[in-house]
Amino acid sequence: MTAEPVQEQRTTPGCAMPGAVLDGPVSHAISRVARLHRIAAGRALRDLGLHPGQEFLMMHLWDSGAVRQSELIKAVGLDPSTVTKMLQRLEHAGHVRRRPDPADRRASLVEATETSCGLLVEVRRAWGELERQTLDGLDAAERTELARLLGKVETTLWTELARTGGPECGAGTAQAASPPERR
Repeated sequence: MTAEPVQEQRTTPGCAMPGAVLDGPVSHAISRVARLHRIAAGRALRDLGLHPGQEFLMMHLWDSGAVRQSELIKAVGLDPSTVTKMLQRLEHAGHVRRRPDPADRRASLVEATETSCGLLVEVRRAWGELERQTLDGLDAAERTELARLLGKVETTLWTELARTGGPECGAGTAQAASPPERR
């Protein structure tokens, strides 16, 4: 019995692997899975009135309390204009509040509002459902192994980004020097 060629190991029905990715089948698979996961997350978030990515900003605020807008930008690793637009939408929806930093009136503090506590419950529920959908075909041991392997891949990528100082890792920040904490 011979092993199936990598090109035949497809998860997307009716799609052949593009020839340009034959030297990177795992990277191609991660990219496809990430795209599908983001689409599924976007659908769940839309029901909560959020756009993809806004939940990460809110998660940071729920965990950290009031932070400077500049620190929030570094923490979420997004372009400042993107974070500003997210904050405007979240502020308009009543989920965040911005105010001058008493220690430095030129800086703004951003914090989650009391009314966003209900959103926290809904985001947790949505992420739990997304987790269930994502891992539905895996048993407990496979789920544990997948989490372990993804953690190793993430650490490797963070290490490489920190080493090369690429802008996408927030070069010069503490976040760039090490992978996110595991809880």
